[in-house]
Amino acid sequence: MAKRGFVLLFAVAFAQAHLYGQALSFPWSGLGHDPQHTALSSVPAQPLNRIRWQTPVDLQPQYSGSSLLVHYGSPLVTAANTVIIAVKTGASDGFKVEARSGADGSLKYSLASDYTTPPHNWLPSFGPVVSARNRLYYAGAGGTVYYRDQPDSNSGPSGQIAFYGNANYASNPSAFNSTVKISTPITSDRTGNIFFGYRVVGPNPLNLQSGFAKIAYNGVGTFITAFAAAGGDASITRVAMNCSPALSNDHRILYFGVAGGSGFGTGYLVSVDSRTMTPVARIRVKDPNTLGNGIIAEDGSSSPTVGPDGDVYYGILENPFPSHHGRGWLLHFNGALTQTKLPASFGWDITPSIVPSNLVSNYSGPSSYLLLTKYNNYAGAGGNSINHVAVLDPGVAMTDAYSSVQVMKEVFTVAGPTPDAEYAASFPGAVREWCINTTAIDPFTKAAFANSEDGRLYRLDFAARAITQSIKLTSGIGEAYTPTVIGVDGTVYAINNAILFAVGQ
Repeated sequence: MAKRGFVLLFAVAFAQAHLYGQALSFPWSGLGHDPQHTALSSVPAQPLNRIRWQTPVDLQPQYSGSSLLVHYGSPLVTAANTVIIAVKTGASDGFKVEARSGADGSLKYSLASDYTTPPHNWLPSFGPVVSARNRLYYAGAGGTVYYRDQPDSNSGPSGQIAFYGNANYASNPSAFNSTVKISTPITSDRTGNIFFGYRVVGPNPLNLQSGFAKIAYNGVGTFITAFAAAGGDASITRVAMNCSPALSNDHRILYFGVAGGSGFGTGYLVSVDSRTMTPVARIRVKDPNTLGNGIIAEDGSSSPTVGPDGDVYYGILENPFPSHHGRGWLLHFNGALTQTKLPASFGWDITPSIVPSNLVSNYSGPSSYLLLTKYNNYAGAGGNSINHVAVLDPGVAMTDAYSSVQVMKEVFTVAGPTPDAEYAASFPGAVREWCINTTAIDPFTKAAFANSEDGRLYRLDFAARAITQSIKLTSGIGEAYTPTVIGVDGTVYAINNAILFAVGQ
């Protein structure tokens, strides 16, 4: 939300598993499905015939005029079809995790958290994860995480872990609770280790500074400061808000964003060794048009996506803002962060999804995979409000429509179908925004599932290169962008106006 707040059959799918096996082997365990954030479903989605059940993800939604500026955590779905839902319980703080049956939405149990958010403008996300060992982790106070084993059962072993040591936390919990705040969704690797960013907002007994942490399955914590990850750049003071860390395909390298300054700061995409949390590489994010330092915005939720070939994609805002219509740029690097590759013409608040290129009809280019991203063109920032979703080719260039920069070629785009009354008089053809920060991809039926600010959930068909189905969820609202998810039974999950909808046949 920007203008108002500023494949196939089973046999073919599994034949591709050598290339996409990392994604296909996971249930929807975290943001973007897997640790690479591919958003590739391991099962075919059901048709969008009806709302099967729904439940609030915010018990006290706070509206800014007619907009809802809250980043809601991605729903998760276990292999046994338990839906894990992050729920905001208070006006500005207060969170719990609910576990519901994917079949009918009935509540299995809920887990309260004492987590409080770091300082913010738009409310940041509370993003749990289900690890490869089937352990549920979620944020707690003081930079701690809670865990719950056997997340499909009504009860199970549980505990709390501080990445800087449980004894240290126990010695002065109030001091840590007031100064150390988890500030990103949690990511898990294939052996059950977890990773997350944290923000330090004041003096604390260990003199902790903002950074990224790892907690191994045995409870041992390791961490690195944002300053150290950026090679000792004194201007870097924080991790990127809401930036869910991504893992390389071999899980040995962890990628995340770091920044300095205020909510519109600048910084780096960095990588660290996931085993030791020691620095590996860094690259300053740049505006491809002005060549100035790119903006890592606190109000966004852009997280790195790792492609099947190891390339890394990371969205930023343009500098100066909004010289590119508030669209930002999707930056593109090799896995070593030593080579800057072809960018895309949209990067604001998006974690792009991976689309195997053989899903798209009449594609004859050289790339084995494509990228799906929203492609809005904000009227309030110089655009025309003809908002698209786009499938882009990371290996073929075209000239950007809004600058002279060479960007990823548009394989096809689809405009939003609903006119936008707010801008229609000044901008003929204006349509409501696509409202997605990560988009579920179904390689079996060759489709993507995207939310819109018109209140509908859409099926985008890669064979038809068009919308082929939609369902009304709400009457529509301008809101911070939301994820879509496909459960293990093919149910499609979408959040609209503070409600999680389970949609299927």
